[in-house]
Amino acid sequence: MKRFFTSESVTEGHPDKVCDGIADGILDELLKQDPNARSAIECCAAYNTLLITGEVRSAAKVDYSAVARRIIREIGYTEGEFAYDKCRIIELVHGQSPDIAQGVDASVEKRRGGDNDDVLGAGDQGMMFGYACRETEELMPLPVMLASGLAKRLTELRRNGTLPYLRPDGKTQVTVEYDGKIPVRVDTVVLSTQHAADISQEQIARDMKKFVIGTVVPAELLDENTKYLINPTGKFVIGGPEGDSGLTGRKIVVDTYGGRCAHGGGAFSGKDPTKVDRSAAYMARYICKNFVAAGLADEMELQIAYAIGVARPVSVFVNTYGTGKLPDDEMALIVVKEFDLRPAAIIRALDLLRPIYSETCQYGHFGKEGLPWEKTDKVALLRAYLK
Repeated sequence: MKRFFTSESVTEGHPDKVCDGIADGILDELLKQDPNARSAIECCAAYNTLLITGEVRSAAKVDYSAVARRIIREIGYTEGEFAYDKCRIIELVHGQSPDIAQGVDASVEKRRGGDNDDVLGAGDQGMMFGYACRETEELMPLPVMLASGLAKRLTELRRNGTLPYLRPDGKTQVTVEYDGKIPVRVDTVVLSTQHAADISQEQIARDMKKFVIGTVVPAELLDENTKYLINPTGKFVIGGPEGDSGLTGRKIVVDTYGGRCAHGGGAFSGKDPTKVDRSAAYMARYICKNFVAAGLADEMELQIAYAIGVARPVSVFVNTYGTGKLPDDEMALIVVKEFDLRPAAIIRALDLLRPIYSETCQYGHFGKEGLPWEKTDKVALLRAYLK
C-alpha cells in the first residue's frame, strides 16, 4: 500500500530556535555553577526585542542578557535590527514558586517515608512520549532525519563559507513515500533559506540541489518524479525575529519525531531535568531505542504520565503497532520492572545534571550520537525476555 509521510525541520537561525538556543544556553550556564539549579526559562523574540522570562532557583550568578547576546552572535545575527549588539533585551525572570518547589523537593512518596530516589517529585503533571523504529541506523523515522540533515547542512555551508550568501534563518520539509511500512523514495523536498539580496533564485535553486539536497538525501531515494520546492515564495531576504516572532518551545514536533508518534505537548528547552517534560521524554526515547535495538519490536511508542509532586508515574503505556515479539501489556510490565521512572532515578541514569543542553536544542533532540538517552546499553538485559 502506497502512503506518504512528511516531517519538517528548521535551522538555528529560525526565530523559534533562536529562543530555544538562548533558553538552553542560560540553563547550561546555571548548571555549570550549580548542578541543582531549577530553571524554566522561556524567551520571546520579535523584530528588535528579546524577552527573557520564566523562573529560576539557583545559587548561580548568570548574566542572562550577556548569554543571550553571545548566542545571537554565534547564530549569526550580526547585522540588522536583531543584531546581537543592537537588539533590546527585557528580563522578567522570577524565583520558582514555593508551591511548586515543595512538591519537587519532597515527593508524596518521600513524605511517607520513601527512599532516596523518592526525594524528587515530578515538576509538573503531564504525559511524555518516546519512540523508536528501524527506518534508519539511528532507529529514528526517515523523514525527520532527512529534514534535520538538510537544515543542519544549510548551517554548515553558511558557516564554512561555501555559500556565503546564506543567512541564518531557514526551514526544510521532506515527504517520503512508503510501500506499506518500508520507505522507498523521497517524493517532495521543500527548502526555504534566508539569503543575501543580490543573489538570484535560480542560483539558489542550483546550489541547494547540488550542495544541500545532493549531499544529504541518498541518491537512491531521489528519482525523476521527485519534486523540489526551493524558496517557493520567490524571496527570503528578511528573516529571523525581524521577519517573524519567535517563542521557546514552539518547535516541539521538530525537536522529537517529526510527527510520527504522539506528543504530550510539553516543551524541552530552558527546563532543568526535574521537569519531566524533558527528562521523562529523554528516558522514554532511551527505553524505546533499547527495546527496538534488542529485537523486541520493530517500532515502539511509549507513554509515561506523571502527577505534580509525585515521584512514580501514574501510568505506563506501550504501543508496538503490531510489531512486538510480546504483547504490548507485557512490554509495559517489562518497562516498569527494568527501568526506574522516578525523576531522581532518571536524572542519575542519564547523568542529566550537566551543561549538555545547548547541543540538544538544534536539529532534533533524538537520533544524535553521544547523547546519554541514545545509549543501547540495556540490549542484553532485554533480549533475555525473548527466550
